[in-house]
Amino acid sequence: MWVYILIGVIALLAGIAIGFFIARQYMMNYMKKNPPINEKMLRVMMMQMGQNPSQKKINQMMKAMNNQK
Repeated sequence: MWVYILIGVIALLAGIAIGFFIARQYMMNYMKKNPPINEKMLRVMMMQMGQNPSQKKINQMMKAMNNQK
């Protein structure tokens, strides 16, 4: 009887470990493909839209984006 419990506990621990590594790999790939936006990227986007961004405006937009998270 205790053998079944031991096998169940070992299977649970193995499943947790494998799930952790799969989730970690998925998040690393996601962050590589979709990096979080930073001030340099925001400045380039605004310049592409025809705006000449000041540092104050960039700081305001970064603060607004961080508040949405």
